[in-house]
Order: sequence, then C-alpha cells, then structure tokens
Amino acid sequence: MVLDFKSTIKAKFAKGEEKELSDSIKNIFGFYPGNIFLYALAFRHKSVAEDLQVGVKNSNERLEYLGDAILSAVVADYLFKIFPYKDEGFLTKMRSKMVSRAQLNKVSVKLGIDSLVQATVDKGSQPKSLNGDAFEALIGAVYLDKGYDFTKKIIIERIYKTSVDLDELEQKETNYKSRLIEWSQKEKIEIDFKHHQDMKGKKGVHHIELYIGGKIVAKARDFSIKGAEQIAAEKACEQIEGCKSN
Repeated sequence: MVLDFKSTIKAKFAKGEEKELSDSIKNIFGFYPGNIFLYALAFRHKSVAEDLQVGVKNSNERLEYLGDAILSAVVADYLFKIFPYKDEGFLTKMRSKMVSRAQLNKVSVKLGIDSLVQATVDKGSQPKSLNGDAFEALIGAVYLDKGYDFTKKIIIERIYKTSVDLDELEQKETNYKSRLIEWSQKEKIEIDFKHHQDMKGKKGVHHIELYIGGKIVAKARDFSIKGAEQIAAEKACEQIEGCKSN
C-alpha cells in the first residue's frame, strides 16, 4: 500500500485526543488519517452528538449512510470475482451475510473498533447495531479521506481477508426473513414489507419499510429487493426476543 507521507507527518505532530485516535486508526488499518475530523465523527453516536439545527446532529449517521453504499458495492465486486461460477442468488445471499448487522458488529469488535465508539454509558439503552453502524461510518470516512480505490483495498485486504472466514460464512444460515415470518405466524402478528425504488440508470436502489402489527420497525436499502428485505428483517429480529440471531 502506498504511504501517504502528508498524513504521516501530520499524524506525528498531532496531540492529545487527535493523536490517540490517529494512532488507533494506524494500528487497526495500517495508515494514518488525513482529515482526523471525519474519523472522530464516524465514532460519534447520536446519543452524544450535539444539535446543529432542528432534526440534525453532528453524529455518524450521514457517514453510516455513505459507508453502507460503499461497503455493499465493494463486497458485490469482490464476490463476483472470487465466485465466477456462482449464480445471482448465491452472490446476493453471500453479500447479505457479509454486510449483515450481526457480521459487522462481530468484525467491529474483532478489530477493536468498538472501543473507539462514543455513546451513552448506559449499555442497556444502546442499540445492538451500535458497533456495526460505526463500522459503516468509518468506511464512509475512509472513502471521503482517501478515495474509493484506497477504501476498497482496506475493506478487502485489511478486513475481510483477515477477519472473515468465507467458508464458514457460506455454510451459515441467516435467512432472517424466514425467521421473522415463522415468528409472526407463531405469535399471530401481521408483518408487511413495503417497497419503493429510486431509479438510477437501468438499476436502482431498493428501499424497504418493514411494518409489524401496523407499526414501522425497520428500514433498509440494497441493490436487490431480496437483499433489502433481509436487512430489514435482520434489524427487526434484533429487537424481538424470539427471533434474534445466535
């Protein structure tokens, strides 16, 4: 990986919290940040963020949105190349597993990203997706700071090739939609996946709003309807005791 000397020199002269965060990023990913503000923002959960204006906080939610899109595109490209003879259904299922909240939470803890997240002290009130959300926000920060090609290399070489067992993941069954449907039938509660699509060229991003008992409980987006439904179902299952992942 090409060294960014400007970022390295800048990091050497950093002080206090900036230096500590800069060194942490270097230890985890092997590079020094250029714009340290982006990385600090990536770890700031809305529970400790300040209001910038009505309805807008200086939290990591916008970076999370960006990182989610970058991560999905990189993983799709990676899977397409390493599984040249697998069909679209297999690739979609594998991508859903690799970017699932359960998987991102696991990777975040394995890399030590969870220790950098700023959130309320009360662990019981923190969302289960806290670490996975920060992971996506961090990907968004790297993309803005270093560009797409650099970010792609980090995601593949420093994260998935070192922290994720693809063979194990391939065998793991994570059909959250089926799990949620089984739960709803058992509890006799109606669920409804409402879909709309933002068109961009020939293909668009699919958005899903998941309603349980007439109330919206999760939102998701993906490049396929099935993928978006799985992500929404996973988010819902994390909130339901009889539907949680192992």
